Amino acid sequence: MRDLNFELKQLCQRNRDGSFSTQYARERILTMIANQLHEKGFEHMRASSLKPKHVQALVERWKAESLSAGTIKNRMTELRWWAEKVAKQNVLARANDFYGIPQRNYVTNVDRSRVLSTGDLDRLTDPWTRMSLRLQAAFGLRREESIKIRPEWADRGDRLALKASWTKGGREREIPIRTVEQRKVLDEATRLAVTGSLIPNGCNYVQQLQRFKAQCSAAGIHHVHGHRHQYAQQRYRELTGWECPAQGGPTRKQLTYEQQAIDRRARFTISHELGHGRESVASVYLGR
Repeated sequence: MRDLNFELKQLCQRNRDGSFSTQYARERILTMIANQLHEKGFEHMRASSLKPKHVQALVERWKAESLSAGTIKNRMTELRWWAEKVAKQNVLARANDFYGIPQRNYVTNVDRSRVLSTGDLDRLTDPWTRMSLRLQAAFGLRREESIKIRPEWADRGDRLALKASWTKGGREREIPIRTVEQRKVLDEATRLAVTGSLIPNGCNYVQQLQRFKAQCSAAGIHHVHGHRHQYAQQRYRELTGWECPAQGGPTRKQLTYEQQAIDRRARFTISHELGHGRESVASVYLGR
């Protein structure tokens, strides 16, 4: 293994920032970056030798490959993480605009929601996977959150509390318990897990994640992230009284001034419940 690859791997293992999936993605991206720098002729790099010329070379390559703005920005995030860990924050410009990276486009107005059906659940043989999927659909949870959650601890009566260690980016949040179905699912999850998580005894997170993937694949359940889209769209309907653009509802330009204010508040609420820091990200789920 080359020095840079080895040192970046060590850097990731010593600094476990974020959720498991975030850590996994970071190590994968940094390994790819190390390989690309070697291909560019930077053959004897160390983690501490990161310079502006390396960043520029990488960005030029990614733009030449016609990668999406979102993909490039994700890679820039991990470059900044690397630079911070070796005390070289000033190697990278503060804004991606400096490198000519366009703004990410969140608006598609394409419906990517997925409804979890009884048939889906009947095809699953693992009760833990089945319960994780039900929690995803009921509360808009991410996959990792739906596996790591401790239902008994998370149940606050009128809301679901999520620990930082379960969530993407380490952001704690609360989701209101509004419906009879949500209460039913949470109570059943607590009976299954007792005081633990939705990882069965004798199993760790990685093992249960692999079981979850295998179960969903065998049952023909794909794009489980679509359950979050479905949750967001249902919440938008509740909060506004009309369908979101991704479901064929009016676009922002078609709303009255008063409706735009309602729309804005609904998007902020939904972004918070989904664990996003910006209202604009709601457009991924709702359209604009």
